[in-house]
Amino acid sequence: MSKKHPGLSLWYRFRWRTLWLLLHVMGPAELPDAIDPRRRMERERAARVAKATEGARTA
Repeated sequence: MSKKHPGLSLWYRFRWRTLWLLLHVMGPAELPDAIDPRRRMERERAARVAKATEGARTA
């Protein structure tokens, strides 16, 4: 893992970007942010990065 992408392995980033792009092209039309799968993925990724960053600060 790099400092630029804390908590995100290369495989995770590749899989995330591929799925995000597929949802962007072939996913549902515009949905409210609360139920949009792409927004959910972005929130989960942000939480994962925050958790890794917080863990690095406490260590």
